Amino acid sequence: MPTARPTRNARNVRNARSEKGAPGATRSVPQAAPGLSKSRYVTGLQCAKQLWWKVHEPDAPELAPDAGTQRIFDRGSRVGEVARAHVPGGVLIDLPHYATAERVAATQRALADGARVIYEASFREDGVFVSVDILERIGRRDAFVLTEVKSTLGVKEAHLPDVAIQLHVVQRAGLSVTRAELMHLNRECRHPDLSNLFVRTPVTRQLGPWLTEAPARIAALRAQLAGPLPDVAPGPHCSHPYECPFIARCHPPLPADSVQTLYRLSSQKHAALDAAGCATLHELPPGFRASEIQQRQIESARTGALIVAPTLRGALTALRAPLAFMDFETIQPAIPVWPGCAPYQSVPVQFSCHRVARDGASRHVTWLADGPDDPRRGFAEALLAACDGARTVVAYNAPFEKRVLRELTTVLPDLAPALDDLAGRTEDLLPVVRDHVYHPGFAGSFSLKAVLPALVPTLGYDDLAIQDGDTAAAALETLLLEPDAFDDAERRTLRADLEAYCALDTWALVQLTDRLRALAGARQRSLALTSGVPE
Repeated sequence: MPTARPTRNARNVRNARSEKGAPGATRSVPQAAPGLSKSRYVTGLQCAKQLWWKVHEPDAPELAPDAGTQRIFDRGSRVGEVARAHVPGGVLIDLPHYATAERVAATQRALADGARVIYEASFREDGVFVSVDILERIGRRDAFVLTEVKSTLGVKEAHLPDVAIQLHVVQRAGLSVTRAELMHLNRECRHPDLSNLFVRTPVTRQLGPWLTEAPARIAALRAQLAGPLPDVAPGPHCSHPYECPFIARCHPPLPADSVQTLYRLSSQKHAALDAAGCATLHELPPGFRASEIQQRQIESARTGALIVAPTLRGALTALRAPLAFMDFETIQPAIPVWPGCAPYQSVPVQFSCHRVARDGASRHVTWLADGPDDPRRGFAEALLAACDGARTVVAYNAPFEKRVLRELTTVLPDLAPALDDLAGRTEDLLPVVRDHVYHPGFAGSFSLKAVLPALVPTLGYDDLAIQDGDTAAAALETLLLEPDAFDDAERRTLRADLEAYCALDTWALVQLTDRLRALAGARQRSLALTSGVPE
């Protein structure tokens, strides 16, 4: 599981943003090789340059966690705490993470005292420090099970080197480990019965190659840390298995017309174009086979113009007045807290709805859960009332909203007919844009954050305290499930910030729809003029 970070300061939830800075100057070469930890070891396996920066520039702005990253750290810490209750009766090595010598000594005392279970058992061997989430003594006094806790729903290949380096160090410390395992969340678990919240999956047999290579890898990484910044070329490792926080240092910003921005460009085609020296959309070969969407993007890049397909007008006929424009915000607690919920199940906790009548008059309805009680009935009843009478309900990327509505029908059967009807009236504005319009400002993306500033430049999120979904989700989860995280004034401010963010999402849909209708009308007038037919 991720190394525990300090709990997020509630006062900073609203503005948890990472800042990207320029690369720092190469520091002088240290005289002694810095030590490794399990997280440093895993980072070094992905990229030695990333590891060097993390060790020698610990205060780099890229390492300041944004809201989404901090939520992962907090979630991992919470899951780790809960996991201990499923292997009870242990001794916690409850010392600061930087007190490595003290942690190792405390672990040795616990072992000598015959502790059956040790949480955060700490060892240092071969210049590597590790803390084992759960070290459990079994059967014979000198046999142990090493358990790594992950807040995922299964075992991933990227988990194996993490467990392997722990096993290597613990075995070098003289302990006999008969089994290594991953303890991860169980997708079949349902609240309120959390007795099966975790699955313990043995991985001992899968660690063979990683254990064999560990000594050489440790030596290589420590040598690289003791030297100057390693020369590592960019490649797939920049984003696999985890995205590097320093990715901007090795990858300069792409130009707006880069081939890499081409919508849904396959890796094979990208590799072929790269091999042919095609860096921009202007350099594509004449025989390049592009989809209709890609063709509009290429034409837009080459002309610098907004491209509007003649089919836009017909696509807009699906939006029949009176209209409602809706947007949901959800949270996905790793540990379910409401009846029937599974780990990471999306639960709607907020919506915004703008109603637009036939005469163009609009009104806004907003709803945000308050406190830790199950929000689903209150959400559904308020949403149905807000959308009542609308012939068409408009959303952006509507499959998400429709899925949320379908899931609500299973827990609110009395509201199922009305929720099904609402889902049936919901139309998606995303394909209307994607399949009929392209602006150079899209840069290959059809997300609302890319489309809105290009087509409706008077609207934007820059002036909001909350500007993206990750920050909103982190704030919502803390607001609802950690009632002591804020005082009353902070809670009121945060609720207002969340409502402003969600409201802009739906007001953006209102304005975007108006803009699309204007574009469709302008194109029709243009066609009429060029064909000599009166408007």
